[in-house]
This record gives sequence, structure tokens and C-alpha cells, in this order.
Amino acid sequence: MIKKVIISCCLVFSALAFAQERSASPYSYYGIGDMTFKGTVENRSMGGLGIIPDSIHVNLQNPASYSSLIFTNFTVGGSSSTTTFKTDSAESNSNRTTLDYLAVGVPIGKKIGVAFGLMPYSDVGYKIENTVNNGEFEEYRRFQGSGGLNRVFAGVAYKVLPQLSVGIDGQYNFGNIETKSIVALPNVPVQYPTREINDSEYNGFSFNVGLMYQAKLNGKYDWFTSATFTPQVTLAGSTERQYATITYANSGAELIVDEVTVSVGNDDVKLPSKFTFGTGIGNKTKWFAGAEYTFRQSNELGNRFDNVTSAGFESGHKIALGGYYVPNYQSYNNYLKKITYRAGLRFEKTGLVVNNESINDYGLTLGLGLPLPYLTSNLNMGVEFGRRGTTNANLIQENYVNFFVSFSLGDRWFIKRKYD
Repeated sequence: MIKKVIISCCLVFSALAFAQERSASPYSYYGIGDMTFKGTVENRSMGGLGIIPDSIHVNLQNPASYSSLIFTNFTVGGSSSTTTFKTDSAESNSNRTTLDYLAVGVPIGKKIGVAFGLMPYSDVGYKIENTVNNGEFEEYRRFQGSGGLNRVFAGVAYKVLPQLSVGIDGQYNFGNIETKSIVALPNVPVQYPTREINDSEYNGFSFNVGLMYQAKLNGKYDWFTSATFTPQVTLAGSTERQYATITYANSGAELIVDEVTVSVGNDDVKLPSKFTFGTGIGNKTKWFAGAEYTFRQSNELGNRFDNVTSAGFESGHKIALGGYYVPNYQSYNNYLKKITYRAGLRFEKTGLVVNNESINDYGLTLGLGLPLPYLTSNLNMGVEFGRRGTTNANLIQENYVNFFVSFSLGDRWFIKRKYD
């Protein structure tokens, strides 16, 4: 039954994942957009911690965790977000509902685990309008962007020692980003608005490696340590640029007066390197508390932003604190005691700098893991309250609430039958 569910979900996810607009943030204007994947719902509910070698969930943040699986695990997650965009003088709201990831993890023997799946990498989705007074006339500007990058991944982990696992993930990244800008002079009636559209295609391979170590302290507590490294890679890119003068129909549709299309040629982008280290302690069937630190190399702006002098990138950092508590996972008469209760805090220096202001992101997360009747399956839910950006220097502050949910379904695969 679970195999049929996996196939059906894969087909639905593949049809929808690439068509949805997952971001509404004006900060996705820069570079290749917002970095989207922040962990599975289980990890995200703990502030984004990815340091636990879970035996019944797929941990997609460290490939070394795959060797800890004891059942084949299929997981699919989605989220719904409500964001308030705030400036010194105005506010607006946006809502998004998206599918976030799909993955399958399979144990092979007692020492090897593999996983594969699909997830978004970055999102572009913004609509910005403003009017600039240049003295003699006003200049109206409108910017719009959509698209992003997705990745297909596959990885393997090997348990070198009972306490130590190593793993590696390979990813193929691909996607399209379209940006459009319109400039008009409302007070100059003979001047047509001008429009520029950039249609960029990107693709390329990347990988990351991971280590996980676990040991007993005083014969009572479980101690976990995790490290991952993702080297910098370059994605091949090509951009087609269209310049046009336009006018508007009564319906508001854009009508082309004159246009020219040029091929920009190579528009390669670099994905920055990243290093993550975390450690924590607990009794893995009862409770856990840990901390994780991530360092990300400075990013680079794409070619289409060479004339953007007010923005740049610096090295990024993230600190996550979180954990979980299970009152009694073996309880037979009290379901509430079998629930996994999760919580976490997160602070992130995103690495984006606009108008000399670093764009930071803060978040508080809460979550539940609800056991389902079938083997090690469960329903995971979480909520995140956060703030990104600032109203200083004429910038935008985003206050958001993200709700996320996932199904994690466990089953036994590759079991040799005793009787046919």
C-alpha cells in the first residue's frame, strides 16, 4: 500500500513543484533568489537542527544520517506562509501554499543507507513599484520576477564504526528565472514606457559530504555530533534579453511598439560553499537538546545586477538551538504521551546587504510529531514565527508565520519471503 502512495505522491509532486510561485519577498530580487529548503518538518520544528541520526525519519541536511534508518521511509512536506511586508509608511500582505520536498530513504543491510528525492533550492517571486522624482519629471518603475532553481538528489551513507557514519549527496540543479522591469515617464506624454525582460536558464551539479558521531556519556546519555561541508560550484547559465517600447491597452495589457531580442550568452552563477557543525545531548527515546552553527561563503550577484550598486553580499552565519521531548513513546493507553514535542530558535545573518544594512532573519519554531497506526509512520506539524529585514534605510521588514506539515511513512522493503 505504501508503495502505491509513494508513486502517486511522486507524480503529483513532479507536476506541481515546478509550476508554483514559492516566494513573494522583495529580497528575492537579488542573486538567484531566496534559499528555500530549510530542512524537513521534523528538523525545521527544532530551529533547523540537522544533527540527529534518526532511525525512522529521513534527515536531508546530513547524508551521513541515512545509515541509521531501520525502515524504508517516504516523506513529503509542504507549507503555508502568511507574510506582512512593512515599511515606514505602508504595509501589505501575501499568502503562499507550496510543496517543499519529497524524499525516500532505504536501509540496505545494517551499515548502508541510501536516499533520493526532489526539493527546491531557490525561489524568485517579487513585485515592486516605486516613483522617483528626478526634478523636472517623475520616473515610474516596476520590477517583477519569478522562477527559481530546483534540485534532484541522491545520496549514500556508510556506518564505518557503530558510532561513526559518513555520507555523500549528489545533486543536479536546474531551473529558470525571469525578471521584468518597466520604466515610464508619466509626465512626458510622447514617451513610451520601456521594458526589459531577462529569461535565464541554469543547470549544473553540486554535492555535499557529512559525518555523524554518537556515543554514550556515563552510560546514560546519548551524545551526537554532526558536520557537513558543501563546496562552491558553478552552474552554467544562459540569458536571453528582450528590450521593448510598450503601450497599454484599455484592459491594462502590455502592447509592444518596438522590440529587440539579444542573447547575453554565458551567465554562469556560483553557489557558495557552506560548512555546518552541531552537537547535542539527550536520551534519544525521551529528549534531546542541541545547537548548530552554519557558515556560508559570500555569494555573488548575477550579471543582470551589475548596475545595482546599493546591494552586495557578505559571509552568512546561522545559529540554531532546539530539541524535542517524548513523555513515553511506548504508552499504550495515553496517546498524548506518545507525541513528540519540538521547539527551537534560529538567528541567521543571510549574507545579503542592501543600502549598507545587513538583512537578518530571526525565527521561533514549535512542532508536534503525531504517531500513526502503521509501523513507524507519523504526521509532523510545525509553526514558525519570524522576522526578516528592517525598515531602516527605506528597506522592507517581513513579519511572517509559516505553517508546515509532512507525512513520514515507514515500511519494510526488500524482505526475502520464506514462502511463495
